[in-house]
Amino acid sequence: MALTQRLEFRQSQSLVMTPQLMQAIKLLQLSNLDLTTFVEEELERNPLLERANDEAPGGEAPAEAGQFSDSDGGHNDEPGGGPGEAFEPGQEEWMSKDLGTRAEIEQTLDTGLDNVFSEEPAEAAARNAQDAAPTTYTEWGGGASSDEDYNLEAFVAAEVTLGDHLAEQLSVAFTAPAQRMIGQYLIDLVDEAGYLPPDLGQAAERLGAPQQDVEDVLAVLQKFDPPGVCARNLSECLAIQLRELDRYDPAMQALVEHLDLLAKRDIAGLRRVCGVDDEDIADMIGEIRRLNPKPGMKFGSARLQTMVPDVYVRPGPDGGWHVELNSDTLPRVLVNQTYYSELSKKIGKDGDKSYFTDALQNATWLVRALDQRARTILKVATEIVRQQDGFFTHGVAHLRPLNLKAVADAIQMHESTVSRVTANKYMATNRGTFELKYFFTASIASADGGEAHSAEAVRHHIKQLIDSEEPAAILSDDTIVERLRASGIDIARRTVAKYREAMRIPSSVQRRRDKQSALGNVLSTAMSDRSRNPEPA
Repeated sequence: MALTQRLEFRQSQSLVMTPQLMQAIKLLQLSNLDLTTFVEEELERNPLLERANDEAPGGEAPAEAGQFSDSDGGHNDEPGGGPGEAFEPGQEEWMSKDLGTRAEIEQTLDTGLDNVFSEEPAEAAARNAQDAAPTTYTEWGGGASSDEDYNLEAFVAAEVTLGDHLAEQLSVAFTAPAQRMIGQYLIDLVDEAGYLPPDLGQAAERLGAPQQDVEDVLAVLQKFDPPGVCARNLSECLAIQLRELDRYDPAMQALVEHLDLLAKRDIAGLRRVCGVDDEDIADMIGEIRRLNPKPGMKFGSARLQTMVPDVYVRPGPDGGWHVELNSDTLPRVLVNQTYYSELSKKIGKDGDKSYFTDALQNATWLVRALDQRARTILKVATEIVRQQDGFFTHGVAHLRPLNLKAVADAIQMHESTVSRVTANKYMATNRGTFELKYFFTASIASADGGEAHSAEAVRHHIKQLIDSEEPAAILSDDTIVERLRASGIDIARRTVAKYREAMRIPSSVQRRRDKQSALGNVLSTAMSDRSRNPEPA
């Protein structure tokens, strides 16, 4: 078989990921905050992009009250007119007329000007105060309220962080530079909850200081406010707070050192370790629960960002649901075609012309991509509302199982597109604000062969069963499986355990201990109240 070379024409289709297409895909999965940042960067980069606004053409603001117009006439003859209505023609002629010197004016008025135009007492006091030397910082111009650039936000107190709060106490507690350096190093290691790393051996080695000096400085830091700060573990944090309250006796020390038994609700084991009776152990546990396990959390280190929904869902007049986009999250940009047409007449270099041509194409594509993104979000949200109509009408118990393929087939799009649209997007409904991915849940088969149930609805059902259980009849996972099957939900026991742990619901043994302990506290409180206030014979 001979090898030969020849030319052939072959027609085929292929998907090419152009930069514009990659940009459109990227815009789909951006949140509203990230999208705003991206558009702001494009506005700075592209001279042909401009922000759309609602200002009047020409950008001229209307004249304010008290301003004079340069138009013909200089006055307003309409009733209720502007500021020029008080100036009649005769008055204008009088104002434009030269009245002469002060002596001539006084002779004309037959009196002195001080008698005619005397100052009021308040005006005289204001003039004297204005002529006097400034006595305060603000009068010298350091933030005077009469300035047009007066900014009230400059006087708002800055948020105090935990590190700043501890650093202020450090400057008072120590005078030696070496101790301050050790203390500041340890403060820098404190996390937002107020804890230090468990191992501080590297601190002494890195600072070149003896280990005992680090321990001495740490002992002082642990006395700082808030109580419990600079602890290395939970037991030490609780012990510091109990010492501050003068409640760290041997029994409480034993309880703090055996927090694992308290986590397991092993009340009998705690009684043996602490050597106290049931009433004392209940009081000790109550004191532990009143302590703050994360003392540093009251000093906010990061500002929380308010969640802004991308879609609003409201009840419609016809009994359906009205879906609309949140216009505040949609950046409005326009292509300045006028500026481009003016530049194209003056540009002579090929390089400059190519640059502005590319800028025009990118600006046009960005505007189209933003419009397409908004339309796609609205289309996907509308289909989600249609599929989950029972949830919006009756609640989470009626949430249907839904996947990306069902929505993609309904709106004739690809699953990856629906996945990108639902990422980092939120929907405000009559039942709260949810992420769009919340409405996509797995399906659980029905026990009687009927319609499948949503996993989220099953979680809600499990939580309802556990919340309504009696202290004397705690439901085990097997019992919950039986009750769910009686309700038509076919589910395995390990699935119930997985859902229960995901909702942070303890096991049946721990729930029994908790509820019995709570019931015992209520009974002991009632008996103590009765002993304090005995009924009359």
